[in-house]
Amino acid sequence: MELIILGATFFGFLILGVPVAFAIGLSAICTILYEGLPVAVIFQQMMSGMNIFSFLAIPFFVFSGELMLHGGVADKIVQLAKNLVGHIRGGLGMSNVVACTLFGGVSGSPVADVSAMGAVMIPMMKKEGFDTDYAVNVTTHASLVGALMPTSHNMIIYALAAGGKVSIGALIAAGLLPALVLMVCMLVAAYAVAVKRGYPAGKFPGWPEVVRSLAAALPGLLIVGIILAGILSGVFTATESAAIAVTYTILLTFFIYRSMTLQNFLRAAAKAVKTTGVVLLLIGVSTMFQYLMGLYEVADLAGEMMSKVSTQPWMIFLLINVILFVLGTFMDMAATILICTPIFLPIAMKAGMDPVQFGMLMLINCALGLNTPPVGTTQFVGCAIGGISVGAVMRTILPFYAALIAALMFVTYVPAFSLWLPRLLMGYKG
Repeated sequence: MELIILGATFFGFLILGVPVAFAIGLSAICTILYEGLPVAVIFQQMMSGMNIFSFLAIPFFVFSGELMLHGGVADKIVQLAKNLVGHIRGGLGMSNVVACTLFGGVSGSPVADVSAMGAVMIPMMKKEGFDTDYAVNVTTHASLVGALMPTSHNMIIYALAAGGKVSIGALIAAGLLPALVLMVCMLVAAYAVAVKRGYPAGKFPGWPEVVRSLAAALPGLLIVGIILAGILSGVFTATESAAIAVTYTILLTFFIYRSMTLQNFLRAAAKAVKTTGVVLLLIGVSTMFQYLMGLYEVADLAGEMMSKVSTQPWMIFLLINVILFVLGTFMDMAATILICTPIFLPIAMKAGMDPVQFGMLMLINCALGLNTPPVGTTQFVGCAIGGISVGAVMRTILPFYAALIAALMFVTYVPAFSLWLPRLLMGYKG
């Protein structure tokens, strides 16, 4: 009965339009009160969930991403991308994919990525004669690669939701190949649609111009290399790397690019504080939710239900993907990670999937949810920038969805995409 109350109140609050964090917390409170547990359990679980040293990485990575967003880094990355691939058919679309991938590496946030790249690329593509729905779809889908990059705070959330079963360093290394696969799939989709619609190709500016644009963008892109080199060499931890990322970004935007203003700095700080508050609230209330799911053995029940459908690992992985995709359509990325990881990670591990590989599966699924109504955050941002309705964009979204799903299938069924780099660079034994 308690499990029914937990699930019914949670989905009931979501249907009523209650924000996800409050829906999670209220459903947990209702269940605790029905169970007759002391109210102090609520505060104990929330504090234990948030009072973790590794969570210091979250505000630092968020702040670093916001500084990159407001510090003028995007323009230099866009110019580099245009010079590299702008001469291919549908050149601005291809440039958009590469630019979103590069900026996703320095921001670590799909929402920051679509905000920065969308503000530059969508108006530019519309001016050059590209359809608005194409410009928005390319931007919003390519920006999702930020969830897999070393600066992604969602990796930190997953590592802690996994209960210590996975190394943050291994996750950071593991995200690089899936990010590359996602970029390639998006390039194929963008090119195919460009050819079908007859979009023109740009002109190659020449290698000297490519080198100049690379030199201008390189200081911003170095943040990825600094984080990876520091963690893999053991010079600093993943948590310390986030603080170093903020320090480097401040030095970069104030003293190297000299593009940061005091007003933009304060705007970045305010946005980082707001995002961090939302994430920590989600972590706190999700800890209550996880406590109750553990108490009622939800993971074991879910595993038993799946085993009745099939005992084949490939089918179990497919079912997990479908469930995560459905949940991601109406839940925030962080909430999906925090709630679903304790349920599905044990099932996936029992079926033979490594927890690092499952982390990549989880992140891509949650990123896919960011582009799916009714809670498609990146899609809403992209549509607002493009001045187009979500319905109009959804009518031509299938090629880009297909690219994302193809990348997801590669990561799900080919473990080497997730595990080769951690094993090569860190001696990961998983």
